[in-house]
Amino acid sequence: MGTIFYGGSATPIHIDDRALAHLKVVIATKLRRSESFTLSWRHPEDQPPGRTTLWLHPSIPLRFVFEEPESPELNRQWVEDLAHSANTSGGITLVAEYFAPRDPVESEESAVSVGKVAVEELAIDKLTVVAVGSGGASISA
Repeated sequence: MGTIFYGGSATPIHIDDRALAHLKVVIATKLRRSESFTLSWRHPEDQPPGRTTLWLHPSIPLRFVFEEPESPELNRQWVEDLAHSANTSGGITLVAEYFAPRDPVESEESAVSVGKVAVEELAIDKLTVVAVGSGGASISA
């Protein structure tokens, strides 16, 4: 679990190391350009419901601390999605990483969590996701 220390606040902000590595790239790029923006996220399930937003400004001290000594391999699409959201009026919204399907997945033992849907058994030979405007997507298996 990584940590962000922002400004004079003694309150650490804990974020998964992998997510923090991706955020760091986007945040550092924006701050290097002297751009201010917001960073928002939903509270984890173990905290009271809600969301938090920080105003990030180049003049405010910021420190990233990672639990893992090695940097993870970055997902280019995730970095691009975070960067795109950073350039909107809503600022960066921390969203979960998604992976492009590689091979058919079969699982009988473990549950797979996708968003807020728990799947006990998963057997997918082909999955097609087609974007439909800004309102959603069409999924077919």
